[in-house]
Amino acid sequence: MRRICAVTGGRADYYLMRNLLKGIEAAELELSVIATGSHLSPAHGMTVDAVAEDFPDVHRIDLQLDGDTPSDVTKTTGRAMIAFADALETIRPDILLVLGDRYEIFAAVTAALIAGIPVAHLHGGETTEGAADEAFRHSITKMSHLHFTAAEDYRRRVIQLGEDPARVFNVGGMGAAAISRMKLMEREELEKSLGFGLGDKYIVVTFHPVTLDSTPEEEQLGQLLRALDRFDGKIIFTGANADAGGTVINRMLAEYVANSGGRAAAFDSLGMQRYLSAVRHAYAVVGNSSSGLAEAPSLKTPTINIGCRQAGRLRAQSVIDCEPAAESILAAFKKIDTPEFQKILTETVNPYGEGDNTAKIVEILANFPLKDIIIKKFHDIGGLK
Repeated sequence: MRRICAVTGGRADYYLMRNLLKGIEAAELELSVIATGSHLSPAHGMTVDAVAEDFPDVHRIDLQLDGDTPSDVTKTTGRAMIAFADALETIRPDILLVLGDRYEIFAAVTAALIAGIPVAHLHGGETTEGAADEAFRHSITKMSHLHFTAAEDYRRRVIQLGEDPARVFNVGGMGAAAISRMKLMEREELEKSLGFGLGDKYIVVTFHPVTLDSTPEEEQLGQLLRALDRFDGKIIFTGANADAGGTVINRMLAEYVANSGGRAAAFDSLGMQRYLSAVRHAYAVVGNSSSGLAEAPSLKTPTINIGCRQAGRLRAQSVIDCEPAAESILAAFKKIDTPEFQKILTETVNPYGEGDNTAKIVEILANFPLKDIIIKKFHDIGGLK
């Protein structure tokens, strides 16, 4: 029986991978799940508990996220490599399955490469020019042996990086697949679950650190909060991730909520069902999270994408890009209400695909030949030898 070990570093990648992991578990495959990173951080909601509800035997690698300065993150990455070296020596999987571009995933894949364990990578080939995730993602691609991309453009980019086309599969986005299988909450049920009245209209706001931008996080977020002062509705904030600068963002959000007179609420983690349900009923998704580009279009919800963090990603027509400046953000709100944009919204198509891709990925993981898969030749384009 082929052994698959999946690594999840936080709430976002787990909720995207969950259906796939359930599919692997149901197939003739032996599944191990490792939870690490922000999953084990109280400041980020201790979301390992949600993983354990689905997979009680989950392996836990606590990276002791005590800070989020660049030095802290670098030291955490080093600790992660040591921990994953030990874990993979114990589990001895046939394939390591990972998603995305986080530093803890980079550490896991580095350990697997040195141990000679094949890696299957989800969501490679994408670009986020405003974040260090860009370099981590492409590095993970070069250390991986099977590739599952979210769009044909991304499949071509992975091949452009020198990967064998026979090992690169365009399966569509994991978020769109999750939406296709999930029963979302009605508005009243969502309000009750949140313990927060949603009013006539509300927005969902997620703002992550922009690790490669020279403008400080607090300055960019300050511009967003000034714009939100003039928004005539309720606000749901979800917490920033564990990148360098996330603590500053979460502190500013907490202060804003405390002074909002009940107009805003903040949550460390909503969970996939509540988050997607909140997006479905929202007036707009606002911030710089990839979910505004990858999931919101499937729910016909407008996205106001702020700044350069997601620069380079494919985006639907329902995404409005704006500068991290209050007036630019307010102009994006005004655009949403125009008849022209409302028409676009009804016709929008998610470039990351629609429908469930779980069965296709499981079939490849179960049957792709592993003999000599570790040996990779660089696939040159344009006749180079």
